[in-house]
Amino acid sequence: MNHDDHVSLLRPARLPSGGTWADLGAGTGAFTLALRELVGGEAVIYAVDKDRSSLAELRRGYEGRFGETSGLHILHADLRAIPGLPPLDGVLMANSLHFFKDNVDLLSRVRGLLKPGGMLLLVEYNVDRGNPWVPYPLSFSTFKSAATAAGFEVPRLVATHPSSFLREFYSASALTR
Repeated sequence: MNHDDHVSLLRPARLPSGGTWADLGAGTGAFTLALRELVGGEAVIYAVDKDRSSLAELRRGYEGRFGETSGLHILHADLRAIPGLPPLDGVLMANSLHFFKDNVDLLSRVRGLLKPGGMLLLVEYNVDRGNPWVPYPLSFSTFKSAATAAGFEVPRLVATHPSSFLREFYSASALTR
C-alpha cells in the first residue's frame, strides 16, 4: 500500500477539519500522514508508539511531506498506558489493535480518551484468524461487537482495500455514545 491507498481508506469517513487527534500505534507514520492530509494543518495530532526509531522516522516523513511538524506531538508510550493526552476529537488505530488479545479492554480505554461524540477510526485486517505477525485481527463483524461492548455506537464500515497478506483491509468509524 502507498500513501494514496492510506488516504483512500480514511477519506470516506469524511473527517472534519482541525481538531485534536491521536494515532495510537503510529509506527513510522503511514496513516499519520494520511490523517494529517485529511484533517489539515489546523489539527493537532499526537503520534503514539512504543518504538522510538519508528517515531523518529515518522517525524522525518511528516516534515518531508508537509514541510514542518507544527501540530505534531510525538509520544513514546505503550498503548496500554498512554500518559498526558488531552480530550480527543478522534483516535486513529491503524494496524495496532490486532496486537491486543483483550481488544474490548483497550477499546474501552480508547473511548475514555475521546470527547463526547468523538470518533474512533480503525484500519484492520478483515479476518478473525491471525498469525505470528498479526496475532489478534478483528473482522469488521467482530469489531462491531467489540466496539459496542466497549461503549461505542455501532461502527460503520468506511472502506476496504485488498491485501496480499490477509485477504483485505477495512476501515471503520465508531462514535462515542
